[in-house]
Amino acid sequence: QLQLVESGGGLVKPGGSLRLSCVASGFTDDYYVIGWFRRAPGKGREGVSCISLSDRTTYYADSVKGRFTISRDNAKNTVYLQMNSLKFEDTGDYYCSADDLRAGAVCSSARPGIDLGYWGRGTQVIVSS
Repeated sequence: QLQLVESGGGLVKPGGSLRLSCVASGFTDDYYVIGWFRRAPGKGREGVSCISLSDRTTYYADSVKGRFTISRDNAKNTVYLQMNSLKFEDTGDYYCSADDLRAGAVCSSARPGIDLGYWGRGTQVIVSS
């Protein structure tokens, strides 16, 4: 069973940066998709980004493209979400998600990080002046 633990959230001013981490366990090989989605206060889930571990294909939501970068450190079994030029509207709870490509998981531009079967408990990001 996949397990995901997020960290790195916090309070940051507009224009600032944060790096979220997702430590992943239970993976047997690279045929997985790992992603991030967020939930702003009072709103539904919004896909942020995803990476296909087998070929390192990445996708981003239009709202974060050019500001956020998803990456992976194999040695640490960790996926990162580097968030730069943060805006007020980036505030929310951020969740790491994952699922098996063999189970139909997809990393796409349409819904990056959404529709994956496993996710962690989340980490809170607050962008405020």
